[in-house]
Amino acid sequence: MQKKLEQIDANYARLQKQLEQAQHQQQRLENRKSYIEGGDRKKRTHRLITRGAAIESIAPELKPIPETDFYTLMEQIFTLPEVKTVVDDLAEHFAKDD
Repeated sequence: MQKKLEQIDANYARLQKQLEQAQHQQQRLENRKSYIEGGDRKKRTHRLITRGAAIESIAPELKPIPETDFYTLMEQIFTLPEVKTVVDDLAEHFAKDD
């Protein structure tokens, strides 16, 4: 009986160790997933910052304009037929390259 109890304890310890290893592996995989997804966010953030900086360098007079007014201005600009045509053409051109 004592030997059987020792086997059960040993088996429990082995299974407990396997569980801990599986939990650590799961955590590593979750960390990796977060790191990979974070890379996409960093690329997006970089793109948004550089494009915003480009707008400010082309039209520095926009710097003091509040954000809501800036969005209103951008909406007005991007609904102009000439601008819409250029944007659509560029989007179509670069969509072909994907």
